Amino acid sequence: MTPEHLAILMFVALLAAIFLGHPLAFALGSLAVWFGAFAWGGSLDVVFSIFANKNFTVMSDFVLVAAPLFIFMANMLDVSGIASGLFHSLFIILGPIRGGLGVAVIGLCTVFACSSGVVGATEMAVGLLAVPALLKKKYNIPLVAGAICAGGTLGILIPPSIMLVFYASLANLSVGHLYAAAFMPGFLLATLYIVFFLIVCGINPKLGPPLPKEERIYSWGQKIKMVSYSLLPPMVVIVLVLGSLIAGVATSTEAAGMGAFGAFVLAGLYGKLNWNVIKQACISTCKVNSMILSLVVAGNCFQAVFIGLGGGEVMGKALLGMQLSPMGVVFVMMMVVFILGCFLDWIAILLIVVPIFMPVVQELEQNIIWFSTLICVNLQMAYLTPPFGMSMFYLKGIAPPEMTMTHIYKGVGPFVALQWIGLLLCMYFPQIVLWIPQLLFGIDAIK
Repeated sequence: MTPEHLAILMFVALLAAIFLGHPLAFALGSLAVWFGAFAWGGSLDVVFSIFANKNFTVMSDFVLVAAPLFIFMANMLDVSGIASGLFHSLFIILGPIRGGLGVAVIGLCTVFACSSGVVGATEMAVGLLAVPALLKKKYNIPLVAGAICAGGTLGILIPPSIMLVFYASLANLSVGHLYAAAFMPGFLLATLYIVFFLIVCGINPKLGPPLPKEERIYSWGQKIKMVSYSLLPPMVVIVLVLGSLIAGVATSTEAAGMGAFGAFVLAGLYGKLNWNVIKQACISTCKVNSMILSLVVAGNCFQAVFIGLGGGEVMGKALLGMQLSPMGVVFVMMMVVFILGCFLDWIAILLIVVPIFMPVVQELEQNIIWFSTLICVNLQMAYLTPPFGMSMFYLKGIAPPEMTMTHIYKGVGPFVALQWIGLLLCMYFPQIVLWIPQLLFGIDAIK
């Protein structure tokens, strides 16, 4: 059996292991050991030496230090009361509009995505607040489920996204450039969700009825005061973190440290800071970071063997040999990422596709920042597509009994379609992605 055939068999074996229910990190790591030993004469010394060198390089990357700091920032913001205060304010302001409470959910998810960068933290915080309120107001259950799941996924795209930090490390790109490129696609998707919500509720008010007049008791002055109290403090932290990073004043690690400290201060200002809160935030950060890094280590081992067997070259030749236009090849790659997203975690997908696709994109002379952002937009769908869409399971874990898994599956469908629309817009109108990076860094900086 040739090395190329072994590489293909290795990928098939990974899919089989996932379908059988094995933990992803163990599946990646064990397959790397077995196939590496078989391909290189049964010598485990050679295999483990390759693994050690590969992961030493990864663990020496200071960009990855930003990940636990951003995760800690998300956990501290989760307990600071920002989400509850802001949702109450948006609830009052947007409630009189048909579908207004759904718009409030998307708005809250967008703001929380800007301040956390973690899907689980965003979705669970928003879900705990919004689901009871919207169901009480007789909003359509699938529509509520879809809005919360889709809104939560904005956390992996809108900076400070943890996924963009890992992507930058894998592809040797600037975190600041990726952050700048992700802004407009992230807000484009949020806008598509809001427009969809307003249209369907405008056509059928029963899906999202407005607040009754007797509940509209606040003056505009009171509304502005509530929003200012809830929104301005976290916006200061967001501007400091992202502004310093994109302006080049701070590295990604330094900006993440500023964000973690800012979230710590905000929790104190909102009267939520105590020893128990700090302890829980630290424990949660350790758990999430350990899970991510275990996948990174195992994924790098898998990647080293897969690429070493020639799997990347085989895939690259297959893509370039399709005789398609450059945009056609990019579309095929997006379809591959979408299909993988139905079965794999985003970390595993990045570890597999980045070393395969990047040489192909360079061969096609396409913009690397643009293509990288397309993959990140695409990976949002991995959270919503069955059978392993994690956003659906996050929501089910906190949903009341009347919101069933059937409701959630039904609700995410239209939002997956909206994400495809957003992805295609970014593909065929590259300036949606590139305008801000070109404005801030110049064309040469992002080619």
